[in-house]
Amino acid sequence: MVIGLSTYVFFWRGSQQVETPMTLEAMLEETAELGGEVFQICDYPAIESFDEARLTALRDRARSLGVVLELGTRGTDPEHLKRYLALAHVLGVRLIRSMLYAGEDRPSFDQAVQRLEQILPALKSQQVTLALETYEQVSVETLMQVIETLDDDHIGVCLDPGNCVAALELPEAVIARTADRVVNLHIKDFAFSRAPGWVGFQLTGCPLGEGLLPLEEMLEAVTPEARGINAILEHWLPWQRDEATTCALEAQWTRHNMDLLRSHHG
Repeated sequence: MVIGLSTYVFFWRGSQQVETPMTLEAMLEETAELGGEVFQICDYPAIESFDEARLTALRDRARSLGVVLELGTRGTDPEHLKRYLALAHVLGVRLIRSMLYAGEDRPSFDQAVQRLEQILPALKSQQVTLALETYEQVSVETLMQVIETLDDDHIGVCLDPGNCVAALELPEAVIARTADRVVNLHIKDFAFSRAPGWVGFQLTGCPLGEGLLPLEEMLEAVTPEARGINAILEHWLPWQRDEATTCALEAQWTRHNMDLLRSHHG
């Protein structure tokens, strides 16, 4: 199974919350250092402003490190997706992760299908797969109906069961409904804890293997190695008491999760 990292494992270290944010290039270097074979540049709008020279240098460095690049954005607007296809062309990317909604842009079922039908010829021409993520704002059944209506190998599911818990969709049910159409995996563990004062609960991330993610069941259902599906690690790490503590824990989680996934499923 091919294992990689998302920009989400650098969520705090690459943010404006820290004194010196990591660059995308530094994230790529760390991905390779940890043995990652994929780096998914996901929900990282700054890349839209990179000039061709920087994009080309990023592509060339990834190739020299033996790291495959993937992209991630949000929404189904055909013009926006075309911009990402242009980025994909320069970067040598063959998979773009997206979501049905982007902010206030919330297409109906029919609109989503029509939009994706518009972009499908470009996906085919460029041999790029669009992976639509499971998450709480769109029911898994609706997402699957969109994908099954289009019924094309270039549009599939980015499976992340943890996202759907907020919509009371259990991970096992999400996995079962989507497994046949999965083209990309997001792997992050999560757990509930009592909120302060025992008023409600908080759903946050935790190190892989310590929470509610049914990892074994997900891998057995999806069979990523046999199907050539990349497994991308992410985090839901809350901000800790200060920058140093948060960044150290983020790095620690990343190393732990890479080691665990590689040792058990590599």
